[in-house]
This record gives sequence, C-alpha cells and structure tokens, in this order.
Amino acid sequence: MVFRLLNEKSRIFAHADPYAVSDYVNQHVGSHCIRLPQTYGAEASLSHRTFGDLDLCRISYGGSVRVTSPALETIYHLQLLLSGHCLWRGGPEREQYLTPGELLLINPDDPVDLTYSDDCEKFILKLPARLIEQVCRDNQWSMPREGVRFASRYNLDGIEGFGNLLALVCEEAESEQAVPQIAEHFTRIIATKLLAQVANNVKRLPQDEQSASFERILHFIDSNLQQDISLEQLAELARVSPRTLYGLFEKHVGSTPKHFIRQKKLEKVHARLSDPSVRVRNITEVALDYGFLHLGRFSECYKSTFGELPSDTLRRREA
Repeated sequence: MVFRLLNEKSRIFAHADPYAVSDYVNQHVGSHCIRLPQTYGAEASLSHRTFGDLDLCRISYGGSVRVTSPALETIYHLQLLLSGHCLWRGGPEREQYLTPGELLLINPDDPVDLTYSDDCEKFILKLPARLIEQVCRDNQWSMPREGVRFASRYNLDGIEGFGNLLALVCEEAESEQAVPQIAEHFTRIIATKLLAQVANNVKRLPQDEQSASFERILHFIDSNLQQDISLEQLAELARVSPRTLYGLFEKHVGSTPKHFIRQKKLEKVHARLSDPSVRVRNITEVALDYGFLHLGRFSECYKSTFGELPSDTLRRREA
C-alpha cells in the first residue's frame, strides 16, 4: 500500500521490548494482554498520535504475538493490516486470516483475539461510539436499540477514498499547527464515511419517508391529547430510535417531543376555554382532561404561552 500512515514524528518505540510497547498501549490507548514465545528478540515498534477524539497507532511486535482484550464497550476499533498476516478469532469456528490491505472493524461489544505473524504490521484507529451515534442523530438515521454494529471484515479498496482519508488524517495529526476544529471535522467525516459505505444495521430513511413518519406522529398526538403519550410510543410508531425521534422533532418543529406535546395540550385547553359553544363547568376539569395535574404549574405555563391566566380567557368569552 502506498498510503503514508504516521511517520517518524509519531515514533514512540523502535526495536524495543514488546512488553514495554504493551505497557504503553495499556496506559495510553486501551487495555490488552500479549502472549509471545519465551525466546523473543526486542524488535517491537510503535507510532502513536491522538487527533481530537481519534487514537492513531502503527504497531509491529517483530514476532508472533497473540493479543487479547475484553470488549472495549464504548470504542470502535479499526485495524488495517499493512504487512504480514493476522489470525482473527471472531468466535467459535470463526478463525480467519487477514492479509495486507484488509481492514478489521471491531464493534464495542466484541472481544479482541488476534495473533500477529512475525512480519505483521498494523495501523489501528479507535473512535468513540458516541461519535457514531452523534452522526446518526444529526442525519436523522434510525439507530437500533442494541447500538450500531458494523460487519467485521473489508478490503480497504472496497471503501472508496478511505485509505486517502486515513493518510490525510495522519498528516493533519502530525502537523505542527494542528487545529482542534480540523480534528473535529475529520472525525465526523470518518464516522460518516463508515456509516455510509460500510455494511451496518443503521436504517437511513429517505427524506420523504422521514416526513411521512413525522406526519404519522403529528396525527397520533392530535388524536390522543387527552391521553398520556410516551416517547416510546412515538418512536415505535415512526419505527425510529428515541434519539432519532428527538432529531425529527428538532428538524420539523424546532422543539423536543415533550415540549411539543405540552404546547398542543395547552392549545386545546385554550381553544375550549375560548369557544362559547363548548360547555365548560370549571377550569380544573378542562386542565385535568388534558393531563395537567399540578394546577399551579398549569396556570404558569398557560400565562407564559397566551399572556393571560386561564380564568381571564374564560371570563372574556362569557362577557
């Protein structure tokens, strides 16, 4: 491969004790354990950079090493094989050999069990799960309840432009004039690129389908204002995650679901109190009909919205 992924500026170890490299990784990158033969030369090397929320590593142990770690839980872990080969144990009877140019994407709930060949060298990128989730929210993509999961094995050439993107990220990370905003933009680009081009369980709804889903939500709310409406009900109706539901409301009405529902309930109460053709025994009854159980708080919200107390509205229609 011709991509330049971290240069001498990022070198931490060269021809080093592999356990020293492992200790550094445990301290600065992530918890893991290595197992290697008793007779072993000091040939390990490591380059490392942080770039915003990204962790970038280039690592070689110079011999056959088995690397294991528990699930990283909040981290997506990408490994690009640069040379040699690597045995990946992805579960019972799922042993696979990776060759140069292949990329392994390890999900947050997947444990790591890898064996490097003597000549194996890897580039490793780690990014927090919250960044993947944020991109889903920003694009109003439906995120499964179990979290975003990617398929595990790819050829780098099959992800258009990804190798060049990684090289550019490394170049920026090693720049003497690194700017935090640039790191943030590149991080979002990588997360978006993965979600858009790598097989995963995220449902990306077309814009017209999103609008249709939101119309269903509005109709349901309007038809059930005298009931308790939960966020879970609305998310299930629209077939989206609760987080995506918040994104839909922000996009279409500039509000949260809870605030929007309360506003619609207040509007219904105001309409009933204002309409002489609607029989109203008292304000308390109307407020309770729409789920306002704390009457003092209801009056405050009503006045804040309509500029007068409920009693003023009722008195004016009866004048």
